[in-house]
Amino acid sequence: MRYRAFCDGGARGNPGPAAAGCLLEHDVPGGWQEVARLREYLGRATNNQAEYRAVLLALNYFKTNQVKLKSSSVELILDSELVVRQLNGSYRVKHPDLKPLVWQVRELVVQLGNVRFLNVSRAKNKIADQLVNEELDRHQ
Repeated sequence: MRYRAFCDGGARGNPGPAAAGCLLEHDVPGGWQEVARLREYLGRATNNQAEYRAVLLALNYFKTNQVKLKSSSVELILDSELVVRQLNGSYRVKHPDLKPLVWQVRELVVQLGNVRFLNVSRAKNKIADQLVNEELDRHQ
């Protein structure tokens, strides 16, 4: 089975009130079927911290729901080129506030197995962005 998670994080102000959102899907004959929509209010954070927290939100969902990715695969899809390149090892993670988040992501990736990170345009990540904004609106 293949899974994918469209992930986004955002902060109003940088740093400021922040949230994470994810749309999770799995493949079915002829396309993709929604598994879950996840949202989490993060309090005060930067945009990059919120992006990483969105990745953690999706990975923790897969772990908690015992998705056995070693026999499956998952793609985490983000519109943050920086975060994708950092997680794929193309860019170094320099900011000390991001390093613990990266370690948490890497630990979950090892536990889950076959995980890839892909970058898409914002236009292809609209639902995750919408989830972030709905969660931020709920906490204003």
